[in-house]
Amino acid sequence: MNNSISTLALMATIGIFFFYVAPTWSGSIAEKKASIVTDEQALTAAIAYATQQNQLAAARNAIDPANLARLTRFLPSSVDNVGLILDLNALAARSGLALSNIDVLAGPSSSGSTNQGALPDATANPVGSVDLSLTAVGTYTALQTFLRGVETSERLLDVQELLVKGSDTGVYTYQMKISLYWLR
Repeated sequence: MNNSISTLALMATIGIFFFYVAPTWSGSIAEKKASIVTDEQALTAAIAYATQQNQLAAARNAIDPANLARLTRFLPSSVDNVGLILDLNALAARSGLALSNIDVLAGPSSSGSTNQGALPDATANPVGSVDLSLTAVGTYTALQTFLRGVETSERLLDVQELLVKGSDTGVYTYQMKISLYWLR
């Protein structure tokens, strides 16, 4: 009788192992272990991200606010065509030039800008640009003063093209193409 109970208990144990323990261990428990490993990796990445974010925030807070404001004026986060046109018009007036025509040129410029509504991909240039076409009238000295003002401007600008139309009176017509930049 002891032998039959022992044999029956052994067979029940083997049956429980093969029909319950082994499938549970290799099925749902293995999935849970894999899920835990994935979650731990995500947690490690999140902690590393938070640490780097805190370091970058501390580095940004260490920058002098006046220098940060100058940098924001130098390379703003938006185009602000109207403000730039007003600034260029005021610079031209101080220089002795009269701006007669300012146009925003259509299409992306050569610096690889994209449409403002589209999201740039990870390899895209983080700096966008827009080209302006200006027509001005004035003396050569006024043009020199204007270009010196553009050169020392707080805003990042490039004069791409300059066309001078002559005159016998000493007052010339200038056509310029100026590129302005912003941080996307």
